[in-house]
Amino acid sequence: MFEVKLLIDGEMLPSSSGATFERRNPLSEQVVSRAAAAAVDDARNAVDAAARAFPAWSQTGPGERRALLLKAATALEARAQQFITAMAEETGASASWGGFNVHLATGILQEAAALTTQVSGEVIPSNTPGSLALAVRQPAGVVVGMAPWNAPVILGMRAIAVPLACGNTVVFKGSELCPHTHSLIVEAMNEAGFPAGVVNFVTNAPADAGPVVEAMIAHPAVRRVNFTGSTRVGRIIATSCAQHLKPAVLELGGKAPLVVLDDADLDVAVNGAIFGAFANSGQICMSTERIIVDEKVADEFVARLAARARALPLGDPRGKDPVVLGSVIDMSTVERCNAMIDDALAKGAKLLCGGTSNSTLVPATLLDRVTPDMKIYREESFGPVKPVVRVNGVEDAIACANDNEYGLSAAVFGRDMARAYEVAKRIEAGICHVNGPTVHDEAQMPFGGMKASGFGHFGGRAGVHEFTDLRWLTLQTTPRQYPF
Repeated sequence: MFEVKLLIDGEMLPSSSGATFERRNPLSEQVVSRAAAAAVDDARNAVDAAARAFPAWSQTGPGERRALLLKAATALEARAQQFITAMAEETGASASWGGFNVHLATGILQEAAALTTQVSGEVIPSNTPGSLALAVRQPAGVVVGMAPWNAPVILGMRAIAVPLACGNTVVFKGSELCPHTHSLIVEAMNEAGFPAGVVNFVTNAPADAGPVVEAMIAHPAVRRVNFTGSTRVGRIIATSCAQHLKPAVLELGGKAPLVVLDDADLDVAVNGAIFGAFANSGQICMSTERIIVDEKVADEFVARLAARARALPLGDPRGKDPVVLGSVIDMSTVERCNAMIDDALAKGAKLLCGGTSNSTLVPATLLDRVTPDMKIYREESFGPVKPVVRVNGVEDAIACANDNEYGLSAAVFGRDMARAYEVAKRIEAGICHVNGPTVHDEAQMPFGGMKASGFGHFGGRAGVHEFTDLRWLTLQTTPRQYPF
């Protein structure tokens, strides 16, 4: 069992009350980590430490920030096996998903290092003679970053890296479901040598999340809030940020459509659908959640898809045999997925493979002939249970893809690239891939959604925009004439 402490002003500390909470493995129920349960005062102290560190850190040169971020990337990558083990123990993730998390998180740090010299502005022509007008981007201040459990290394690093590259200081709130995994990120940052207070880390018991988060958002020194998680919690965060007039970047839930047009290469589409639907047991914000297939090719596509899904290995990721589908995060996921399966079958859907489960090992499950009156048509399963919706033609496919409150990721498959691209342009999602899976991320890309999937963007220059303040500065270089 791993003991997790807070990091405040460069010191690893217990909570001020001495309270802790436990995380159990979702399959065995064995305690795998025990973490400090931060109180409101601990959260405020972490923000205070970040505020004290901000003036000096914001004035460090880009080369110094770049060097530290690259050291952190090396330190993170060196902990790959520790991350894989911790993710398997705390979240039930497969080794391949754990390894990919470390790979992409390392890339996020490297990309952030490259961005330190990209925090730039512009000269804007002025109508006033002798006025040099500048649009300048400057660090915002203290950034509170909150990351979930499902892609813990990727999303944890996304909460930290670009804000630091821009000259901000950070308070990172780890997930109650993977405190050990998130603490390994903080270990890597510490090893890199960031000054005390530049990166701070708090963990809290599940029951304390509300007051701890509210205390941080309300703190006068906090200038940005960075949250990845469910739409339900995102609405709470957004409401609190609005009350305190704090800008937020929110990356929330999704119900990603994958559209298979009548001219699609079916093998390519099946490969993309299998990966997008079942990577990390479907517990990714970009997971394929609706497989929308033209009726002309549906029978053949569905047969190939089901054959592939049945063959996906399922098991305890801590065992010696590699698996694609490990454990889902908890029994509430199982209960949600079981209820969706039962509801769909009762209303006429056809079960192609998989089915209900009585443990957190949930098989790859496909439901064909899903209709809008079924829960799984609209609601996020966030598990390895996926609906197939049959449509007639392009317009029907686009209407189905947009018939949802979410708008994060999407995919379109078709041989006629021009037609597929036109379909992609009409899908209401912040991200859409033609002939690629819905699950795809790169550190330099503008990652973000629309509608109930949130607002703002992570990644590359888009991240610089979110985590800096744009200021208008002028220099009057000649005498100025006034009307009085």
